[in-house]
Amino acid sequence: MAAMTTVPSYTPSLWVRMCHALPRLDLTMQMRDNLFAPDSWEYQQTLLVLSSLSAIALVISLLVVLSFLIHYCCCHRGDRGEGSEEEEEDEDGSTGHGYSGKKGRGICCVTWVAVASVTLCVAIGIGFYGNSEANDGMYQLTSSLLTANYTLASIDLLISDTINGLQLSVSGPLTTMEEMFTGSKPFLVSTRNCRRLSENVINLLWLSYVMLLLLDLIVCLFILLGLAKQARWLLIMTVLAWLALFLSWGSLGLETATVVALSDFCTDPNTFVLNSTNFNTGTSSVLDYYLTCSRRMNSPFQQSQRALSNIHTHLSSVERNALTPFPKAEKSLRDVQQILNSTEGNFHQLVALLNCRGLNKDYIDSLKGLCYDGMEGLLYLSLYSFLSALAFTAILCSLPGAWRSFPDSEEYEDSDSESEDPFTSHQARRQTASGSQRGAMAPFYNYPGAGWTPPFSSAPPLTPNVSSNGNPGYESLPLTDRQSPPPSYSPSMLTGYGGSQSHPNPAHSRNLYSR
Repeated sequence: MAAMTTVPSYTPSLWVRMCHALPRLDLTMQMRDNLFAPDSWEYQQTLLVLSSLSAIALVISLLVVLSFLIHYCCCHRGDRGEGSEEEEEDEDGSTGHGYSGKKGRGICCVTWVAVASVTLCVAIGIGFYGNSEANDGMYQLTSSLLTANYTLASIDLLISDTINGLQLSVSGPLTTMEEMFTGSKPFLVSTRNCRRLSENVINLLWLSYVMLLLLDLIVCLFILLGLAKQARWLLIMTVLAWLALFLSWGSLGLETATVVALSDFCTDPNTFVLNSTNFNTGTSSVLDYYLTCSRRMNSPFQQSQRALSNIHTHLSSVERNALTPFPKAEKSLRDVQQILNSTEGNFHQLVALLNCRGLNKDYIDSLKGLCYDGMEGLLYLSLYSFLSALAFTAILCSLPGAWRSFPDSEEYEDSDSESEDPFTSHQARRQTASGSQRGAMAPFYNYPGAGWTPPFSSAPPLTPNVSSNGNPGYESLPLTDRQSPPPSYSPSMLTGYGGSQSHPNPAHSRNLYSR
């Protein structure tokens, strides 16, 4: 594209050229050109063929998932008896790893589900980034179109005000300018429609992808939590994975068609804009002047601007030469000069607004937002859809094996503790519970009767060092150093305690409670 050195130029990116070079086939499998023509049925057929590739991939994914489901449902029925025997052997000689026998065969499935879930998390991150990039590109497009629309509306308003102010005095050149600009009003309408359409696309595209990303994130969360807790009821929520699988392949088809169509437009946008605005032959140069802003092209309004300058020159000449022989014309001449002076500011604003640099900059910015950021965002979204579709396919294929490796709910022990770690395996909890039961001791004051007397011991009292088996690490225990006193008893309690003994031994009682 020929552009002025002071105006930022636009060149198609590498991704645009690569996508534009893809072969195009119609429904009859015949080659078609890649010229962007959205109203042409032949061009629409090429986009439908590209979108149908994702539908074929969806059918293949469903066949793969169904084959795995048939394999787990039909081919493993004979392994139930062997699996129960292996579980009994595993309970007798458990290694503590939690996977042996039937569970050992499910390690591969659990691993594949975990890897697919991590891949899904990565795809979700890519999707959020792509959605942000696409939204930024569409926002830049909308802002540029809004600025261009404001410029064109200002030009239209200035010309209308000037024509109404001048009326018939010097309306010839300005009427010519108005007629030329009136031919450009389809472009003004086009910018308004494009801006409104882009705003609707921004809201719809952003919200749709956010909802899809949140759905994938919820499914991934339930899968990872179900694997961590080995809970089947959490994996039941993965029925949403079927819905996410259909949505992923469907969005990939739409993104493929959009990326290819956008690459065709971004390769040669000027041709499409010139053909879609329905300009006639005389005024098409106006739009070409603003789209290219070439140094070799002259402004189509240059003749009208020169005519306005000539009006001031002629009025000055009339004032010098005609006022002396025609003094009655002075009043009319002064009125015309006053009108021209009052509208001189409008002329200067029109000259600045009619320059191609401002509108061409808005046009280039809109192309960069759409063809750079928007194209990159759509490619990232396509990668997200492809990775998420593969991840959901792997998850749906591996979930039956992971389901079989989980123990039944009746094998678990109920736990009333709400603060236990949700990522601790149930086998570790069973081992902890059994160890605590084996290590449990009877209460210290569990006497068989009220008259039972503790056996008398003549052994010397233990020192802190002796009671700790000579271990110096126990010499500084707080209770041992302080020599905590025995519990105190009232005289009535001691009398009742002594009266209930069949063979009281006061000396033994004094020796027992002397410390």
